[in-house]
Amino acid sequence: MDFDVADLLRVETAGWQSLCDGTGGDFYGSLMTDDGLMVLADGSVLDRDGVVASLADAPAWSAYEITHERMVDVGSDVVAFVYRARAFRASGGPPFDALMSSVYTWRGGRWRLALYQQTPVPDEESAEL
Repeated sequence: MDFDVADLLRVETAGWQSLCDGTGGDFYGSLMTDDGLMVLADGSVLDRDGVVASLADAPAWSAYEITHERMVDVGSDVVAFVYRARAFRASGGPPFDALMSSVYTWRGGRWRLALYQQTPVPDEESAEL
């Protein structure tokens, strides 16, 4: 199977959109592997059930932008998608600016998220990919 940055960008965009429209728990509950993990900017590590539970009451995002997309071929049917995201809460406040890494595996004819990590960007000048 040929993997393409555009394919992974579509999956990531769908995930961010689900966080904007309040369906993130359902989206990530389906997308993540059974043993998948998310390592978040606040230092927490959540398994799939923890992600779903945390998104039930999470405040919505109103907008986001994805830039500096890269794909790393990790192995047979496994890729890492690395990018920078800047997101804005519907309730206001400062934007969330971070570097993201998503490790996907191709299972059952679709991408499944095995590992996701956020690394906060402290300021504009220091964020080079």
